[in-house]
Amino acid sequence: MAGTIKTVTPIDGSVYVERALASGAEIAAALAAARKAQAAWKQVPVAERQVLLSKAVDAFVARGPEIAEEITRQIGRPLGQSPGEVRGFEERARYMIQVAPEALADIDVGAKAGFNRFIRREPLGVVFVVAPWNFPFLTAVNAIVPALMAGNAVILKHSAQTPLCAERFAQAFKKAGLPKGLFQFLHLGHEDVARMIASPGIDFVAFTGSVEGGRAVQRAAADRFIGLGLELGGCDPAYVRADANLEHAIDTLVDGAMFNSGQSCCGIQRIYVHRDLYKPFLEGAAALTAKYNLGNPLESGVNLGPVVRASAAAEIRKQMARATRAGAKPLVDPKGFKAARSGTAYLAPQVFAVDDNANPMMQDECFGPVVAVMKVKGDAEAVKLMNDSRFGLTAAVFTQDEAVAEAIGDQVATGTWFMNRCDYLDPALAWTGVKDSGRGCTLSRVGYESLTRPKSFHLKVKI
Repeated sequence: MAGTIKTVTPIDGSVYVERALASGAEIAAALAAARKAQAAWKQVPVAERQVLLSKAVDAFVARGPEIAEEITRQIGRPLGQSPGEVRGFEERARYMIQVAPEALADIDVGAKAGFNRFIRREPLGVVFVVAPWNFPFLTAVNAIVPALMAGNAVILKHSAQTPLCAERFAQAFKKAGLPKGLFQFLHLGHEDVARMIASPGIDFVAFTGSVEGGRAVQRAAADRFIGLGLELGGCDPAYVRADANLEHAIDTLVDGAMFNSGQSCCGIQRIYVHRDLYKPFLEGAAALTAKYNLGNPLESGVNLGPVVRASAAAEIRKQMARATRAGAKPLVDPKGFKAARSGTAYLAPQVFAVDDNANPMMQDECFGPVVAVMKVKGDAEAVKLMNDSRFGLTAAVFTQDEAVAEAIGDQVATGTWFMNRCDYLDPALAWTGVKDSGRGCTLSRVGYESLTRPKSFHLKVKI
């Protein structure tokens, strides 16, 4: 028996979805079907791929309200916010479809008498996408759509928390008329994921998840010369300069810390504030956080839902307790959140005042509605503290001076640098991380480079 997965909704702790895990025979059949489909698909012109994948996006968006509610029931995000993921999916998918012809075009290396020379982008073969639950469509679409546009086949393994998301991808591609076997999904356990990565049937792995999960992927692929795209954790910083628009900084950064109950790899967790603004920023951030309405995410007016599971809430509480013992001062009274209860996934948000960058809240990823704030003297100290981290996914500065923002950004070790915003992906820009936040790149024209290999054509046309 292959076993089953059970998706427990954080809303009330009941089983929402139950699915059978794929058997060994089903895994082998999926790999064979993907290989066969890809051999034909790579011959399909890019313009035809664009038409089919655009139809798939249309089919997906047409089911937007249903898909949004499923997101809420699987992970607990407030129902008023889940439609934003459908919109984000569409934005990213359509952009990557649009830029594919240019990104995949032959590269002309220049004229040479008697020769025709160019570099062509060849698909890799079968791309294995291992997707997380926290933004189940936004993270997966980053790899799935460009992989298919580049001429690859895709096998998707989605989180056991969000199995319906894999099925909705498949339904949209089937509705659009993609060739059989070109896109498939499998519900898998960790051991089968590792075996697939180690097998000759997979040519590239796109993984989004924890740092430890990324290390497990690397170990599974250690004996193979295949590419890995690893989007891992974050403990993302922001710096509020003395010239910042204070109200905008408070509103933006609190949202960047609390959206999706803080369960975002690029959510804001540590904020460095210039000493001139520190007190009003701290007071404003705590006051705004205290106004959040924590409750059943299916109910109107709720803007903060439960975290993904009760065990995750318990771990976040332990992290907050460690931070407090290390000197962090909590500023928000959890008693103001009636829905927050020990033993459940409902967790009160928190803002900490911190005076030591060694505090666990400044160093360890906390996947919950928690943010820490620290006072700094100026730009140099802020840069030093932002870089004092094993992570490097995104970072932000709030300032009125664009030149200064760019200059500071050049000094910060991060994949994306923001000015006056945070916690957002622009599909025209490369999505990448440094240090323990991973390696590789998705989105933008650059994102196509890891999903293809260069093949040089050196044609002597005059003899």
